[in-house]
This record gives sequence, C-alpha cells and structure tokens, in this order.
Amino acid sequence: MLASLRQPLSDRLHQGCARLGAPVANLSEAQRNALLDYVDLLAHWNSRFNLTAVRDPLDMIGHHLLDSLAAVDAFVASPVLDLGTGAGLPGIPLAIARPELQFVLLDSIGKKTRFVRQAAASLELANVTVIQARFESYQPAEKFATITARALAPLAALWSGSAHLRQPGAALLAYKGRRPDDEIATLRPPAGATGEGPSVTRVSVTRLEVPFVPGERHLIRID
Repeated sequence: MLASLRQPLSDRLHQGCARLGAPVANLSEAQRNALLDYVDLLAHWNSRFNLTAVRDPLDMIGHHLLDSLAAVDAFVASPVLDLGTGAGLPGIPLAIARPELQFVLLDSIGKKTRFVRQAAASLELANVTVIQARFESYQPAEKFATITARALAPLAALWSGSAHLRQPGAALLAYKGRRPDDEIATLRPPAGATGEGPSVTRVSVTRLEVPFVPGERHLIRID
C-alpha cells in the first residue's frame, strides 16, 4: 500500500472502531494493523481479480471491516462457519478480532478461496481454515456452533440449507441490509399450516449502525 494511504486508512479505522464501541474499540494496535494489512492485500488482489465491487480502500474500511465487526459481540461459540465468504467477509475481520474462536471460511469460487488462503497465511491467522466447496454439499468432520453469512441468500434457504452443518443448538447469524421482514415471515409456517418447516425456535433482529456506511444494516439471529 502506498505510504500516503496508510495514515488516512488508519485514521478512518480508528474513528470507526471508536464509534462502534466495545469490544471493537478495544482492539489492540496489532489487531488494527492486521485489519489494515488485510485491506492492503484485498485492494492489491482486487485490481486483478475483481473480488469485490468496493474499489476504494478508504471505502473498504466501512463497507468491509466495520460492517463485519459491527456484530462481533454476537460471535461467542466456536467453531464458526462463514458461508460464501467471498473475499473473506465477514470471516477475516472477525478472526482478527476474535483469535480465541476457530473459523472455517467456505466459498465455491477458486479465485476467492485462493485470495483468502493467501490473506490468512500473510496475516498469520492460525484460527482460520479455508475450504473451496458449495455449502449444500460440504460435509465437515466437525459440525459448527455458529454459522454466518453476509448477503448470501434468503434466510429460509440459509437455515434449511445449513441444517447438515449445525451442531444441536447452533445459531445462524445473517448480515442483511434492510430489515428482511418478508424473509423472516417465511421461517415460520402460517397458523394452521400442516407439514414440517424449518425448525426455528427464535428469530431476533439487531439494527447495526456501521460508521461510514449509508443505509440500513441488520443482523438476523436464528436459533
């Protein structure tokens, strides 16, 4: 990364972390440097492989790093599976912020998993494993306590499609833009309906205020 960009990126990250509050505001200098190094790698690879539509590294601070970290306090149970991780989002920022948790980052597209492997290796993230596979056909040796996805698929499809990946009592944490009330309604069958639907016991919605990102952001937790 050009030296002229490092300080503006650092300043924006510092401001954003402070606005998000604890625990993000309490990230160490080493963790913040790792987040900036990740943006450096992403911007470099993105110029050749088109990994993300966000091109400006300054915009990546909000749209990628802070957006991922806005829900970090919801991640408490490990291992965590990031479905359709793409360029490593939200998995890489979460793994940096939560080194005590184990993360598996899954995507079916080779150029994306190659980048994520390189990023995890460069950042020395010992708590990250990268897998290239479709989540519908992925058969892990160990099932997951937490599953997350960022703007990947409708909630019902995520919940039913990940059933074979979840431990008993596992939660799905889905990052969404607008509050997806129509999708939430499909998680429970209408009153009086017969037949089995997704075995959802609770759905909770948290509005996320993401610095430097306009528009609505929500985290949907399904148990």
